[in-house]
Amino acid sequence: MLFDLELNNVGKVYDNGTPAVIDFNLSVRKGEFIAFLGPSGCGKTTTLRMIAGFEGISSGDMLIRGERMNDVPPQRRPTSMIFQNYALFPHMSVRRNVGYGLEVKGVPKGEREAKVDRILATLGLEDIAERKPEKLSGGQRQRIALARGLVVEPDILLLDEPLGALDANLRKAIQNELKLLQKSLGVTFIFVTHAQSEALALSDRIVVMNQGRVEQVSPPHQLYTRPNTPFVAQFIGRNTVLAGEVAGSEGEDVVVTTGIGTLSGRANGALAEKGRVNLVVPAEAIEVHAAGEGALSGAKNRVDARIERSEVVGHIAHLTARLQDGRVVALEAHVDKYRPGAFPAGTPVLLSWNPAEATVIPAH
Repeated sequence: MLFDLELNNVGKVYDNGTPAVIDFNLSVRKGEFIAFLGPSGCGKTTTLRMIAGFEGISSGDMLIRGERMNDVPPQRRPTSMIFQNYALFPHMSVRRNVGYGLEVKGVPKGEREAKVDRILATLGLEDIAERKPEKLSGGQRQRIALARGLVVEPDILLLDEPLGALDANLRKAIQNELKLLQKSLGVTFIFVTHAQSEALALSDRIVVMNQGRVEQVSPPHQLYTRPNTPFVAQFIGRNTVLAGEVAGSEGEDVVVTTGIGTLSGRANGALAEKGRVNLVVPAEAIEVHAAGEGALSGAKNRVDARIERSEVVGHIAHLTARLQDGRVVALEAHVDKYRPGAFPAGTPVLLSWNPAEATVIPAH
């Protein structure tokens, strides 16, 4: 199969010997929307810049549509890049900004203008085509940057946190537009973001990075519900992570001995028969019950706790409970489930969860 993008053991080491990216492996199909997600300094932007050709590759190979690109200069790669600040030319009109890349590539004027007209119409920019960027809103400038990146018809569009400068409402609206545009055009998008909600909402697959290494590559739902590593479990969502040791199995469930009792979940990957593991429980999976509820007597996963905080933000109820070992657990659900005042601070409770919704991973 011919991939739009292949990164094979790609690495980047700076001149002072500091590794920025280590053995990065990824194969991207045509038309995929891939998000690079991770904390600041994890190597996601450096990887994006290596794909664009703005950073050299220290080791490994990068291929676009089967052609090795390690030493190909940026202007000769079938990629376009959109920066967080959009990098628009303030002295040029919208039309000139959008057509600049075609002009640099030497596209004849008639063909250039036809392509610019087409992309302006696609992104709804015809009415402001003769205006200067400084007179426009953040959302309009973002669309201009997209138009400039897409008009050269790249195989891959690279986006470096392009929504970071927008306010929350506009950011959400542009997210929706971006996803629809990407699917309609069928262009491969590689998107760098530090916002989990953005990556989960937009991408087909997410690459989670940490200290230069790839921790996990998964579709959003799988990443959220079945983390592969302790880092991903702590970084994505609001999970409770309980250290323990494998004690056996009951059907599909792995039984784990922890400091607060014997609990269970589903294995994600191979586990040592008696190895150290982490039991990962999403905040949304935990049920809160009044202490002493008899209906829980047969539950596989039940732990005692005490509510420390209860608040409602919009339509979501957020609870914080402290377990017997002192660990604080975050819980959340629709306000209809945990109505205000149902579990005030200081209330003793029982917490439970379905083993199928918890994940057991190696504790490496």
